[in-house]
Amino acid sequence: MSEDTINLQVQSRTVTGKAVKHLRREGTVPAVIHDHGKDSVNVQGVYLDMVKTLQKAGKHHPIELAADGHKYTVLIKNATFEPKKNRLSHVVFNAVNKNQKVEAEVPVQPRFDEGNEVSPAERNSLIVLQHLETVEVKAVPSKIPDVLEYDGEKLVEVGDQATVADLKIPADVELLTDVEQTIATVFEPSALAAANDAAGGDAEAEDAENVASDNESTAETGTQADEIRPGGKEQKESKDQGRNPEQQ
Repeated sequence: MSEDTINLQVQSRTVTGKAVKHLRREGTVPAVIHDHGKDSVNVQGVYLDMVKTLQKAGKHHPIELAADGHKYTVLIKNATFEPKKNRLSHVVFNAVNKNQKVEAEVPVQPRFDEGNEVSPAERNSLIVLQHLETVEVKAVPSKIPDVLEYDGEKLVEVGDQATVADLKIPADVELLTDVEQTIATVFEPSALAAANDAAGGDAEAEDAENVASDNESTAETGTQADEIRPGGKEQKESKDQGRNPEQQ
C-alpha cells in the first residue's frame, strides 16, 4: 500500500437528527466513529477536508483522525451523498487496531504491457465491460493494498474474461471475494448495441451476454441508526444510500 499518511482533523458534534441539515448548509459534514464496541462518537468536519480525505483514502487506506484531543486510526466504512446535488452528506468511520486484521474494499484495475494503455481487444475495436470495481480483503491496516491488478493483456477476443482469480494478491493479504466472480468481459460492439436497443439504452453486461448468445455470436445517506450502531458487514450500504439525508 501507499506509505503516505492521511490525516484528518474533526470536532465533536452535539447536533443530531434532522438538525444536522443546518450543519451541511454551513459547509460541515456530520460523521460518526464506531470504536471497537464502545459508544459511538459523533463528530463533524469541514466539507472540503472530508471530500479530499475520501478521495485519497477510499475505503481501504487507514486515516489518522484527530478529534478534540483523541486520536484514532480509522477506515471509511460508508460515505453518503445527497442524490440530487451529489454532495457528501455523512461519513461513517470505523476505528481499527493497527495490529489486527480488518476487512476493506480495494479497487481493481487492469495492468498493461509497457507502452499500452488499453487491452488488445480494445485496440482491435472490441469493447471491454468491467463488472467489478472493488473486492473485499482482510489484512492489517498497513498492509491493505491501494489497488489490486489483473493482466489486461489477456483480454484479446470476444468472450475473453478476467476473474478475481487473476488478481495479484500479496502474501499478507487475505482475499474474501469469490475468486470465480468476473471482473471484465470482452464483447462485440454490435452485441452491446443490440442489448442497448433491447433494454431501451440501459443495457447491463448480462444483457449483452444474452444477446450475443441469442445471435450465436462467437463472442453506488447516513441515518440516525448509523450513529448508534457499530459498523460491520451487516450494514447494508444500499439502505444507507436510499434514505433521505435530512433524517440524520
